[in-house]
Amino acid sequence: MKTFAAIYIGSYEISMKVFELSIKRGIREIDHVRHRIELGRDVYSQGYVGYETADELCQVLKEFVGIMEMYRTDEYEAYSGLVIRDAQNEAFILDQIRIRTGLNVKVLSNSEHRFISYKTVASQKNFEDMTSQNAAVVDVGGGSMQITLFVKGKVVTTQHLLIGIMRVQEKLFDLGMQSGNYEQQIQEVVDKELEVFKALYLPKDGIRYVIFMGDYISAFMPKISKENGKCMVDADKFYRYTEKLRAKNTGQIARELGITNESDALLIPALVIYRQLVAALNAQNVVVPGVNVNDGIAYDYAQRHNMVKATHDFEEDVISAAECMSKRYFGYQPHLEALEQMAVQIFDAMKKIHGLGNRERLILRTAAILHDCGKFVSLVNGPQCSYDIIISSEIIGLTHLEREIVASTVLYNTLPIDSYDRLADKMDHDSYLTVAKLAAILKVANAMDRSHKQKFKNVKTSVSGRNLIITIETEDDVTLEKGLFESKASFFEEVFSMKPVIKVKKVYS
Repeated sequence: MKTFAAIYIGSYEISMKVFELSIKRGIREIDHVRHRIELGRDVYSQGYVGYETADELCQVLKEFVGIMEMYRTDEYEAYSGLVIRDAQNEAFILDQIRIRTGLNVKVLSNSEHRFISYKTVASQKNFEDMTSQNAAVVDVGGGSMQITLFVKGKVVTTQHLLIGIMRVQEKLFDLGMQSGNYEQQIQEVVDKELEVFKALYLPKDGIRYVIFMGDYISAFMPKISKENGKCMVDADKFYRYTEKLRAKNTGQIARELGITNESDALLIPALVIYRQLVAALNAQNVVVPGVNVNDGIAYDYAQRHNMVKATHDFEEDVISAAECMSKRYFGYQPHLEALEQMAVQIFDAMKKIHGLGNRERLILRTAAILHDCGKFVSLVNGPQCSYDIIISSEIIGLTHLEREIVASTVLYNTLPIDSYDRLADKMDHDSYLTVAKLAAILKVANAMDRSHKQKFKNVKTSVSGRNLIITIETEDDVTLEKGLFESKASFFEEVFSMKPVIKVKKVYS
């Protein structure tokens, strides 16, 4: 058993949960401490964390360290959301935290943050049943939100929207819109941002479940459902209750929900955002598992240390999202399926040569599925357009660095790879080597179906000495493929010091 602390620095709150982790009992929360500190107010209004706020932040984190010592915590992980990354003095703030508290804080990319939170939601009971009937997982934060849409059990898209509880409040405050029809103004801002998402991705008949993560939302559930501990309510009932709160001021709403801070300026933005999401997504049921990013940090740690087993296939989410993206950009599916299969066969045959693991195998599959998406934008500049599309798209389950590796693998599948010096601002040296290896494999696999006619049957790959033997059966003329294969083989040889060789078995029908 381990005692573990999960610390998270958000836009308007610092929180820490202390857990007991064990293989036998799983994850058990034993304490939860929170401190209200509006970092986002500094960052979103002036661009940096001010001196007084930084001092308060360090003081609170020092108190958290004292609590950790009281519980004799074995391990901790401290993360920050985008609010610190958006601050101009990010490096100085992190340095001050380290010096004054001894804590090393990692600033999460949006992809990392949302995936950590999503993991713990996906581990909940009935998650698979809900997503099989169309569902949206919505993570609402202070600066932004993330919507992951499932249709018939498959991830259709993950979209990051710059609608956050504090960001909306600060935006209207800067425009001098704190009086008058304030709630209506928030509603218009939220509806405008959701309009495009609805038009592009939402099924015509809406969704069965909207699964919420985020602050404030848990306060609504006990008031709507009379069943203690119930985390799901009818969407119409949820909407009617939140509509009823419109007639009340901030203090009255706080008292109604049992929130101690009766002057909390974020209550109304939170109320409007959740209500409009339920309406926009045309949901039938609202589900609030009651977990947050701290729970996700603990779950992620426990999973990495083999203390819990994932009940959800997160890799399948990545592939599903990639396939939906490919179809959206009219990728030629027979070619993509053949390419993915051939690339994986080469990868598997060379395990002892390339030294890569299962994660890189997943990245290769994703790159194969998405390698032609840029042709939807430009046939001439397809590789660069593919790179831009991939790097700009959220793919649930991939970190930002992994998305960079996918995009670069796709780019250098066609173009000559740049030197590491030119890419050092995007990835570390190990990631650069991974891109080179995956691009070399993808080049060879792609050359084998250059005509997009899937001429090769019963493809088998094996390693013999310093040769990669690819044995194929075909009824067709493969002169084009063999010629292009030779031209692509040089980069493969350069990367692996191994020569790929095609052996053709002619089949006559």
